[in-house]
Amino acid sequence: MVTRSVLVLQACGFILASVFGSQSASGSTGAAPPKPSVRCRCAGYPTQTLCLWSEPGGQATSTHYIATYRERKERAVVKDCLLVPPGSPSSPLKSSSSSEKLWLCQLDDLKLYTDYILNVTSVSPLANTTQLASFMVEDIVKPDPPVEVKVSPVGGLRKLAVEWAPPLTWSNLDIFPLKYQLRYSWSHRHGNHTMHLGPYESTRVVLGALARGRTYLIQVCAMELLGLGECSDWSSPVETMLTARRH
Repeated sequence: MVTRSVLVLQACGFILASVFGSQSASGSTGAAPPKPSVRCRCAGYPTQTLCLWSEPGGQATSTHYIATYRERKERAVVKDCLLVPPGSPSSPLKSSSSSEKLWLCQLDDLKLYTDYILNVTSVSPLANTTQLASFMVEDIVKPDPPVEVKVSPVGGLRKLAVEWAPPLTWSNLDIFPLKYQLRYSWSHRHGNHTMHLGPYESTRVVLGALARGRTYLIQVCAMELLGLGECSDWSSPVETMLTARRH
């Protein structure tokens, strides 16, 4: 019989939640399943927080997970995570060709500037293994990358206009604005070069003093305006070339 338990640890500054954990055995003796290596991210502050972990390869099909979370205070209410198994149509993750099987845990109704504790237990007929993760939503903010990145020449000048749209998952843009960073790179006979610009609060930037006949790769990332968490992953690169002027 599996005993469901909730353990407590201090919650703050969580990025990759392999902080520490506990292991308990149940049923027959044998090797316990690996502790889930949990990581959490808030892609739409403050309402969209997901924690995820990989299902180890070769793990018994009878293994399942129990995931709960609570505030770090006395007599806090324990809430169940909404578990989404690998490959589920309801998974908010983009489809991937990777063979990695990711379990998701959706955390609802999180409070601002509040410490939370997540308990993920891997349950198998041989043993149970628990991983504890701590976080405050403000520390795990990481938006999705900007979308609809477009690049166009500006008149006959050596300039390019770069435009983009905020990530669709950032639903509270009016209350919690984003800022953006831009990078562009190119190859030269002396090697590869990259320039970083920003931050910008607008979604349009004009790049100047560019070289004709040179191919540029341009990307944008998004971050919460006040600097909560970290910048998103870079958007997919847009390749463009300033054509040589005709004589």
